[in-house]
Amino acid sequence: MLIPLIKFLHLAAAITWLGGIGFMLFALRPAAMTTLEPPHRLRLIAAALQRFFRIVRVAIIVLAVTGVTMIANVGFRNAPLGWHLMFGTGIVMFAIFGHLDAGPARRMQHAVAASDWPAAGAQMKKIPPLATTIFVLGWIAVAAMRFVA
Repeated sequence: MLIPLIKFLHLAAAITWLGGIGFMLFALRPAAMTTLEPPHRLRLIAAALQRFFRIVRVAIIVLAVTGVTMIANVGFRNAPLGWHLMFGTGIVMFAIFGHLDAGPARRMQHAVAASDWPAAGAQMKKIPPLATTIFVLGWIAVAAMRFVA
C-alpha cells in the first residue's frame, strides 16, 4: 500500500530537481546573461540558487530515503538492473551536488555578499558544467528505468 506513495514521492523529487536544473540552465541563466549587468545578474543567480538548493537538499533526502526503501522492499539482489543503475547514478549526482553546494555556489554567495564581482563571476562560471553533468546523469537514470527495468 505504501509503495505507490513511495514511488510517487521519488518521482516528484526527481522531477523537481531535474526540472529546476533545466529551468536554471536553459531559461534563467541565459536570460540573466543577456539582460542584466554583472552585479545584478550575479545577485539574481545567487539568490535563485540559494532558494533552489534548499529545495534540492530536500529532494535528495526524499530520493535517498525512497530509493533505499524500494530496494530494501525487494532486496538488493532482486532489484531490477535499472534500479541498480539508478542507485549508482543517484550516488554520483548527490556527490556532485554536494561539491557544487559546498564549493562554487557557496563561494559565489560569499563573493556576492562582499560585492566582489570578479570572484563571484569566476565561481558562477564553474556552476553550469557541474549542473549540466547532474542534469545529464538524471536523464540517464530516467532512461535506465525506462529501458533497463
